[in-house]
Amino acid sequence: MIAETVCSAVSAAGLGIAVVTAYRKRYLVAVRIAAYSLVPVGLVMTGVVGWLADTAFSPTAWAGFGVLGAAWALFASARAVERRRGGARAQRKAARGARPDAVAPAASAPSLGPATRPAAPPATAPRATDSADDFSDIEAILKKHGI
Repeated sequence: MIAETVCSAVSAAGLGIAVVTAYRKRYLVAVRIAAYSLVPVGLVMTGVVGWLADTAFSPTAWAGFGVLGAAWALFASARAVERRRGGARAQRKAARGARPDAVAPAASAPSLGPATRPAAPPATAPRATDSADDFSDIEAILKKHGI
């Protein structure tokens, strides 16, 4: 009973504000205010307010909300543990992503069968004493990119 009265008062006040806003020739804002102010009366007429009032004062309903919260906490903790372990979802994603014809991480082009160009000679390890050689490689890369 009190909830219906409060909702009616809020709607009446909102409609009054909408009338004042329309008087100031702000019609679009007035229509929006009127729409918002009719929502509480609509909720009372459909019975949602009564249902909410009955639910708010029901210990059984609050126990149900507690059970739902516990279920949510269990789901969230299981998901967190699964992420930390790299669980089932990550394993399925890795299995889907593994293709035998995929490009190797160090390859510059996908392998399409037998090699058509000669293999490059293996690179020699840089010597620790020739620091100028190291910088020449870097300079070549920078010149290649126009830097």
